[in-house]
Amino acid sequence: MNTPVSADQQAEIDALRDSPQPTLRAVSPGMEAHLYTAHPVLDHGFVRVVDYMGDDAAICQAARVSYGRGTKSVQNDEGLIRYLMRHWHSTPFEMCEAKFHVKLPVFVARQWIRHRTANVNEYSARYSILDREFYIPQPEQLAAQSRQNNQGRGEVLEGEEAQRVLSLLREDAMRSYDHYEAMLSQAQPDGTPQQGLARELARMNLPANIYTQWYWKVDLHNLLHFLRLRADPHAQYEIRAYADAMCAIVADWVPAAFGAFRDYRMEAVSLSAQAAAVLRRRLKGEVVTQEESGMSAREWREFEGDWG
Repeated sequence: MNTPVSADQQAEIDALRDSPQPTLRAVSPGMEAHLYTAHPVLDHGFVRVVDYMGDDAAICQAARVSYGRGTKSVQNDEGLIRYLMRHWHSTPFEMCEAKFHVKLPVFVARQWIRHRTANVNEYSARYSILDREFYIPQPEQLAAQSRQNNQGRGEVLEGEEAQRVLSLLREDAMRSYDHYEAMLSQAQPDGTPQQGLARELARMNLPANIYTQWYWKVDLHNLLHFLRLRADPHAQYEIRAYADAMCAIVADWVPAAFGAFRDYRMEAVSLSAQAAAVLRRRLKGEVVTQEESGMSAREWREFEGDWG
C-alpha cells in the first residue's frame, strides 16, 4: 500500500505539528492528538483534521444560554448533553465545528457531496493534474448485486470471476490514465510537438475510481447526521470506511456528545406509529400478522429484524 499523503503534504504536517501555538480558546485534548494526523482509509485515501472549534463544554454553554432555567434540573454536562440528544435539540451541537482534509475516490465523493450541509473546496482537475492513484477493492469487497436491495451488494465474487474483475479495474484505470497523459502532453510519443488538450477537457476521460481531495468543514450536528447514515452497516462499504475513521476522531473530540449520539441515534431503533402499535399488541400477548399491521412487506421485514 502506498503512503496516503504526498511528501509535500507530510512535510507540511510535520512542520505544523512541530510548531504548536499558545491559545486562550477552549481545546479538546482528544482532538489535539488528531490534529494534522492523516488516518489511512482504503488503499490510497485518508482523513485528517485540519482545524476545529469547541468541545463538550461548548455544547452545554450554548444550551444554558438558550434554555436558561429549563436546564437547572440537569446535574452535569454529560446529563445535559444526553437530554439534548434525546429530545432532538440540535442547535447547541452546531456550536462545534471541524475541518477535515479528505482524500477519497471520485465515486465516493459524489455520494458524500449529497450531504449539502458543509463547506467544501475540492482539488480542481481544471488547474492541476490528478495523480495516478485509483481505488482497487480488496477481493473480499467484490460482491454481486443484491437481489433484495437495488442499492446493495449480495454474495462475494470468488475465483476466476473475482480475478477477472480486478484485472479489468486495474487495466481500465491504467489505460485511461495513459490516455489522459497523452492528451495533456505537448509532445507525441515520437517527439513531434502538439498543443495538448486542456486539463478541464482531458479529465473527462478519467474513471470514477481515481482519487480526489477536498477540505470539508461542518458543524457537529450535521457531522453526526452524516455519520448516522454513512457509518450504518447498510451504507456502502467505501464511504463507511471513511465514516468509521471519523467516528473514532469524533469520539475523542467530544466524548460525551458522541456517547449520547451512539446511544440515541446509531444504536437506537425508531418506530413508526404502526410498528409501535404492533409492539404494544405483542406485549399484551396478541399475535399480529403483517397483513394486520398496516405495514408494507419491506417495513415488516425490517420490524421483524429489530424485534423478532
